[in-house]
Amino acid sequence: MSNMKEELRALIAEIAEKDEIPDDVAFKDLGIDSMMGVEIVAAIEKKYQVKIEDSELVEVTTLNASMALVQKKLAVAAVA
Repeated sequence: MSNMKEELRALIAEIAEKDEIPDDVAFKDLGIDSMMGVEIVAAIEKKYQVKIEDSELVEVTTLNASMALVQKKLAVAAVA
């Protein structure tokens, strides 16, 4: 699953215009604001064909947390 992490890291880095996205540093500490957060979520939804509900946006706070949410979504989709 490290491939997914690198894909997410590249996606987030591109939107945030950052060279480095550490695994566990809060996006807000990287200067990622709510508008960028919405863009990140939209890009994740498109790339992985998942739907992230508004109530789940609070989970998209770090690279690792974002990856965990996508993995959870994909696992649920695989069972459905």
